[in-house]
Amino acid sequence: MCFSKHSRTSHPRPPSPSGRWLAGLLVLGMTGDAPSAMEIPEARMREIQAWVAPQPRGVGPPIRERAAWERLARRVEFAAVIAEAEALAQQPIPETTDELYLDYSRTGNRDAYQKVLFARAERLGKLTLAECLEARERFLQPIAETIAALCAQRTWLFPAHDGDLKNFRGEIVDIDLWVAHTAWDLATVDALLGERLPPEMRRLLRDNVQRRVFGPYRDMVEGRRPENFWLRSTHNWNAVCLAGVTGAALALEESPERRAWFIAAAERYIPHFLRGFTPDGYCSEGLGYWNYGFGYYLMLAETLRQATGGRVELLADPAARAPALFPLRAEILNGVYLTVADCFPNTKPGEKVWRYCAERFGLPVQGRRDATFLKPDRSLVSTVLFAFLPERLPVVRRLEWDAGSRLRTWFADAGVLICRPKSPSGTAFATALKGGHNAEHHNHNDVGSFSVVAGRTMVLCDPGTEVYTRRTFSAERYQSKVLNSYGHAVPVVAGQLQRPGADARAVVLRTNFTDRTDTLVLDLRSAYAVPRLQKLERTFVFQRARPMSLTVRDEVAFAEPAAFEAALITWGRWERESETVLRVSDGEDAVLVRIHTGGRAFAVRSETLEEQMPTPARPVRLGIALVEPVREAVVTLQITPVARLR
Repeated sequence: MCFSKHSRTSHPRPPSPSGRWLAGLLVLGMTGDAPSAMEIPEARMREIQAWVAPQPRGVGPPIRERAAWERLARRVEFAAVIAEAEALAQQPIPETTDELYLDYSRTGNRDAYQKVLFARAERLGKLTLAECLEARERFLQPIAETIAALCAQRTWLFPAHDGDLKNFRGEIVDIDLWVAHTAWDLATVDALLGERLPPEMRRLLRDNVQRRVFGPYRDMVEGRRPENFWLRSTHNWNAVCLAGVTGAALALEESPERRAWFIAAAERYIPHFLRGFTPDGYCSEGLGYWNYGFGYYLMLAETLRQATGGRVELLADPAARAPALFPLRAEILNGVYLTVADCFPNTKPGEKVWRYCAERFGLPVQGRRDATFLKPDRSLVSTVLFAFLPERLPVVRRLEWDAGSRLRTWFADAGVLICRPKSPSGTAFATALKGGHNAEHHNHNDVGSFSVVAGRTMVLCDPGTEVYTRRTFSAERYQSKVLNSYGHAVPVVAGQLQRPGADARAVVLRTNFTDRTDTLVLDLRSAYAVPRLQKLERTFVFQRARPMSLTVRDEVAFAEPAAFEAALITWGRWERESETVLRVSDGEDAVLVRIHTGGRAFAVRSETLEEQMPTPARPVRLGIALVEPVREAVVTLQITPVARLR
């Protein structure tokens, strides 16, 4: 799947869970306390068995169907694949070692070992794709060597998901994101190349997928061992792991009955993933994880649709409709999207994933279909699946989307509001306002935060994710200044940051939306463990009429005097135009921030947030602190766009 600049590349680099499910994982690890049997209904299995083909088939046509592959080989987008594969065939296979695997346990660094895994997967994918394109058997030997190397690994698990090293020591075999991904990759290689692979290599491949994936999965589902947590989770792991396991089974399992079992199991467990979205379709994990998790949901849906002749249709589930609209609704302005939670800044909707989603739900798409689907990416499965889609995909249900009335997106269930200008040709100024709570998926402590887009830039920002380390998914997660509330445009109250947890939530007191003005009033008291805090109301007013503005008004009251500080976050620069006016700019785009405190003295404190970030620049926090403790105060920030110089 494709991701944009500063987001994950087309080869997924999935993280561990966090948020409201983090605490449980810290205690339980990959598995729960005890087995929980879940029967797959026999009647449903028999029904599905009648629909599946006598023989297994993976995504895309096997290499022997030369006409299909030769059409692909003639496309300019695939011109470089052969040369890339030739270069890879001359290079040694990237080496995994015990020492490298254990580096995470010692240092908390995820990247060193994961980079080797990604490189191995990319090598296998490109070599296989090149062999299918030209069918000259010259890549079969390096493919076989790569398969052997993968099968020689102690575990396919990410070290970050093997905290107790039980998988490394061979005491248990768990399934995580990368295990499922590897299984689907290997199964796809087997399905594409078939008997062109040496028999002993096919046996090795199949034995490993059976031992590392199919066996443990069946044991979990049928209650013979504790479940891995993702089986019933409501975040991206559920969709990614189910897609990998099920896709591998459809490509490798010879028995139609066994393939029907895997399909029925996927049907049983995939609804958990959709329950992770609020009813209005908000993805609290952020757009990058929509690309990843919902992308795998869509890939699973298409794989099941093809395997059953269209009779198993996951997208017919009404719960899939609102999440499908998230990329359309999450755009703030001019191709700038929400960067909430662990989202990489500048993430865009994944090209292939979004095009497929749009076609299945009858949503608007731009550009040529073949220019989107018919090009390689770093995942073998997604390259082949999307390259060989039917010329016309069935529309499961047309979803309504009026692009002409996009003044706002109001995710009422999530408490998230995006306000946009009246006319796309007018002043380019928009904002995203976040309520919600502090136990969301990939949670940041950010209740009441906001970002502002001016022109084509998020000048005042939500900083998005940090570079993942062991700390990111541990009890020390909120030591990070970009994951805790210090790195978001929210107050510091009596010297306290926001607390994590579902009880730390914004209560929506009032909304009023008109063509001229949008108003959102939030009660933020519960986000702060400050007993003397009696009132903390944050009022957002977005003014579309000229002069356009966003006003952020904090009204605070304490039982006894205490400190209060508002904040702004930016990736850009700032300067003081006067005692009460700041200019914040990023490139050619800028805003003015007028500070009103009712005459109370205040200080502006600038601090670069020194955390490991995936962005070229680290975010800067501007703290706007009242100099003296207060019993009551009103602090207002009026933010207006600065016109670009022509």
